[in-house]
This record gives sequence, structure tokens and C-alpha cells, in this order.
Amino acid sequence: MAKIFTVHPDNPQTRRIEELKSALSSGAVMLYPTDTVYAIGCDLNAKSAVERVRQIKQLANDKPLTFLCPSLSNVATYATVSDIAYRIMKRLIPGPYTFLLPATKLVPRLVQNPKRKTTGIRVPNHTVCLALLTALGNPIISTSAHLPPDEVDDGMVGVEPKPILSQAELFDRLDNLVDVIVDTGEEPTYEVSTILDLTGDEPMITRRGLGWEAASAWV
Repeated sequence: MAKIFTVHPDNPQTRRIEELKSALSSGAVMLYPTDTVYAIGCDLNAKSAVERVRQIKQLANDKPLTFLCPSLSNVATYATVSDIAYRIMKRLIPGPYTFLLPATKLVPRLVQNPKRKTTGIRVPNHTVCLALLTALGNPIISTSAHLPPDEVDDGMVGVEPKPILSQAELFDRLDNLVDVIVDTGEEPTYEVSTILDLTGDEPMITRRGLGWEAASAWV
């Protein structure tokens, strides 16, 4: 049974953030809200926790995992950022964007695309996420909390979205799968991030999600 931490969405309590930091540093798997969907995550460097996230989501090892960073300077630690990529990211972050970038050696292989050696990184516009990232000092894995068969492939045209679970239903469903739940009072949504591929010479939007119109002005 997961431990629920009630956190203020705009002014997160320092004590709660420290308790969550301690849990993540010890290898906990967390259910938490972001500026897009509710996510399942853990400390990027906690290998056993990353493996549990994959098991919960039924993800094969060749499926890359996105992670959150607190700032653009932090992103540059984990990815090779070209001049073009830097200019685009500086305009868009923080916000609902996932940037595909060449991974540095600090990114565990367990979360990379094994063929392309790339990684997906976000800088969320979410007060609680940023407070957790700053306190932890490491990136946090971020994969949608919607589980199979409820997972919606938003890239498939004509697929009818499944009904969105309420916060209570989502918490109940994941209660026995995660260690901690962050409760900010926010209801779940299916509003996914926009994905920008910045690995090549020409940046591309590979998925239209929240904020794609703003991103299209820079791609």
C-alpha cells in the first residue's frame, strides 16, 4: 500500500519535499502529477526502481523512458545540445515539451533508445515537480500513469480515447504498484506533451501535444 503525501500545488511544504526526496533516494517508485499527465517515476539513477517502472508499464527494455530536469543547464549535463537545439529549448522551457536529444554517458542505458543512443528530456512547468527535482539533485523518470489496456496511443489517428480516470480511481488502481503517491488535488488528464526531435540537422515535431502551436513557430 502506497504512502500518500499531500502537497500544496503552488507552495509545496519543505518538509513534504524532503520526505519525498528521501524516499526517491532510497529507490521508491512514485505516482505524481506533472504539467501534462500524471506520471510514474523514480530517481533516474536508481536502477532497481527504473526496472520496476518498466514492469509496471509493461515496457520492453528497448522502449526509451523520458525524464525530467529542472533547467536547461541541467539538460546539457545529460544530453548533447546543439546551438539550434539550445535556441529552441530556451524559447519553450519550462513547458509541456519532450525533447529528443543525443544522450551523454551520464544517462543510464536502461532509459535510452538502445539503437539511436538518444533520450527524451522535459523541463516541466510544474511547481511541485521542480521542487522535487531541485531537492533530489537527480532527474526523475516520467512515464504516463495510464496503464495497459487504458493506455491511449495519441499518435494513432481514429483511435477513440478511453474514459479518463478520476484522481481517486487512478490512486486506487496504482496503490499496490507504487511506493508513494503525491496528492496535490489535481485531476488526471490525457493532455500529452509535444515531442520535438532535436537529434538531426533539422528539428522536427514528431508528436503534437500541448503547446505544439508555439513550438511550430521555432521548428
